Amino acid sequence: MRHILTLFDLSVDEIRDIFRIAAEQKTLFSQGNRPALLPGRVMGLLFEKPSLRTRVSFETAMAHLGGSSLFLGKDVGWGTRESMKDFAGVLSQYVDVIVCRSRDHDQIADLARHSDCPVINGLSSISHPCQALSDLFTLNEIRGSLSGATLSYVGDGNNVARSLAVACGKLGVCIKIATPEAYALEDRFLEHLRQEIPELEIFVMQDPLAAVEDADVVYTDVWASMGQESEMEARRHNFKDYQINAALMAAAPANACFLHCLPAHRGHEVTDEVMDGPQNRVVQQAANRMHVQKGILAWLLGG
Repeated sequence: MRHILTLFDLSVDEIRDIFRIAAEQKTLFSQGNRPALLPGRVMGLLFEKPSLRTRVSFETAMAHLGGSSLFLGKDVGWGTRESMKDFAGVLSQYVDVIVCRSRDHDQIADLARHSDCPVINGLSSISHPCQALSDLFTLNEIRGSLSGATLSYVGDGNNVARSLAVACGKLGVCIKIATPEAYALEDRFLEHLRQEIPELEIFVMQDPLAAVEDADVVYTDVWASMGQESEMEARRHNFKDYQINAALMAAAPANACFLHCLPAHRGHEVTDEVMDGPQNRVVQQAANRMHVQKGILAWLLGG
């Protein structure tokens, strides 16, 4: 039994297997075919945070694969009514896989520790593995290959940035990360990243113009994530030079595309002219969440 809590949990070959299944399923989907690879399987979703893409893409993916899903609200008593050991031990007798979206990564890790079925991290405070897999899958579609690719991330050194760094390192993509100094990726994480992936090509800087100069994709996320609303005004000030706008995109190669994990705060981290411009690939990126979730579920449960 395997869990996917961060992308450190997957080998390069396993990621490629997930991508292969996702690409096959996307092709079949475009032809109107939805093979029931997981008939009778049940997925449980435990979500503390609101979700459009993660929830709908996982539920739809499981339905297309012939299974079903249960969206579990506060009434099940997760983390409140009984110990995590008792909760996870019982829930994992009823469902075949659990997707968990939590504010606290340790809570997901604790759930996995006591679960008798696979647990997938649908987002936590430190990691967003399914998002990063979809992002690299999308970049591969756009370029036709990940070989020699450069991903430039501009913004907050958050859970998405961490997961992108791991995904890029595993798949041989150069990543450049530009953040204000106070919001950079932690030294402890970078040291662990380099230990786990010695061949990693990563450049950490504060200059967004330098970060995008040879980018195949320019990527950003919101400046204040869920739970950081009280920091919004301070962050708007501190990130004002990190907005993805026409001037910044002009500093990148003409064929560079723009990606955003969404939801986007237009006028903050990205302008309308970029979101509505020809370099924008966010709808393709979001659509691929469903296909990659199929790859993840089929790989975990299908044998």
